[in-house]
Amino acid sequence: MVEKKAWAINGYLGIILILALFIGGIALVIQKILVGIPLILLAIILATGVLVVQPNKSYALVFFGSYLGTVREPGLWLSVPLAIRKGVSLRVRNFNSKTLKVNDIEGNPVEIAAVIVFRVIDTAKAIFDVEKYEEFVEIQSETALRHIATRYAYDDFEGKGFSLRGNPDEVSNELMNELQQRLDLAGVEISEARLTHLAYATEIAGAMLQRQQASAILSARQIIVEGAVGMVQMAIARIENDGVVDLDEERKAAMINNLLVSIVSERATQPVINAGTMY
Repeated sequence: MVEKKAWAINGYLGIILILALFIGGIALVIQKILVGIPLILLAIILATGVLVVQPNKSYALVFFGSYLGTVREPGLWLSVPLAIRKGVSLRVRNFNSKTLKVNDIEGNPVEIAAVIVFRVIDTAKAIFDVEKYEEFVEIQSETALRHIATRYAYDDFEGKGFSLRGNPDEVSNELMNELQQRLDLAGVEISEARLTHLAYATEIAGAMLQRQQASAILSARQIIVEGAVGMVQMAIARIENDGVVDLDEERKAAMINNLLVSIVSERATQPVINAGTMY
């Protein structure tokens, strides 16, 4: 069902009309003119159509089971008498999902939660197309969050693709797009969707922490080794160019070995003084 505008006129003019009918009807009744009774009844019936709309609030009007339309402009209005009014807030609201335990694409159990910012943009859909749109938003948000979490790994150790931890903006955008598709049915617009909690489940948190630490150590070692090789190459080239000493292949290999051990080692190296020669 699509929202449409309901019939309504300025409420102040409506109240003046109702008072005129009511006072005129009483005056006619006092004069024992029977026409005054229908005027009084008409005034009472019209009074049921007086409607006060607060800012960021809308009312859907239902008349004997038929949807007549929605009044969403703030102010005092006179609308269809005897109609049932169903109000919906149009304000922006936050929804914090529960912390869910799901398996990522690699089968690792992770804990994940998100905050959803939304508002109603179609009153008719929010009231008539779903049972309770607040519960609908909650359930669909958790369903979409579970679906997104199962499509990515928690972390990409090889750096070849997206991950929940490494690409939070991309994951949030995909979550927002999927939520919008799910909630169009309820006339709800998603303004923002952000992950608020992301962690490995307790049962594997320790093992995954060791894996992350090992990966960090390997990356650091790789940088150190690459830097050490560059320094050794520069040192040997400088010695050969300046003619400091003539190095044969065996001496060059020994120097490379000593320099690499000295640079790469985590502890300070202890020099060994050789008083003789290598031969």
